[in-house]
Amino acid sequence: MKKIALISDSHGYMDEAIVSHLQDADEVWHAGDIGDLEILEYLPKEKIHRIITGNIDDQTAQERYPEEIWFEVEGLKVGMLHIGGKPPRYANGVKEKIQKNGAKLFVCGHSHICKVEFDPKVDCLYMNPGAIGRHGFHVIRTMLLFEINQGKLQNLRVVELGKRAK
Repeated sequence: MKKIALISDSHGYMDEAIVSHLQDADEVWHAGDIGDLEILEYLPKEKIHRIITGNIDDQTAQERYPEEIWFEVEGLKVGMLHIGGKPPRYANGVKEKIQKNGAKLFVCGHSHICKVEFDPKVDCLYMNPGAIGRHGFHVIRTMLLFEINQGKLQNLRVVELGKRAK
């Protein structure tokens, strides 16, 4: 079993409330729009990090981290791409990538809207953790915590981190 902390759209912001929720995770996934690479220094070092870039990330970030990743955790095939759209209206080519890679979990960011939905048309769970940063139109900062055990996702929790603006 692996415990996952899923964040996105930090836009250069990280605080203790976020970091405290990462401590119990085995893996930390960041679904793009990092903003300032220095915030990644706050991620617990002993964890596995799966990080992609988003549309606001600069060339330095793009040289260090990919735009998308396709991987497997505990028997669950996962795809992560920052601008993915949402079921049933995925961004161009995303539905095909999900099917080609056999993903059963597709993760994206970008919208700043926390959403989890099963899409029976591609037989895949869609997840967007919302945004942890203070930049954007969202009102509440959110992230997702869950476990993957023998190919199954379980114990999903939405964590509210407080209002976007102070």
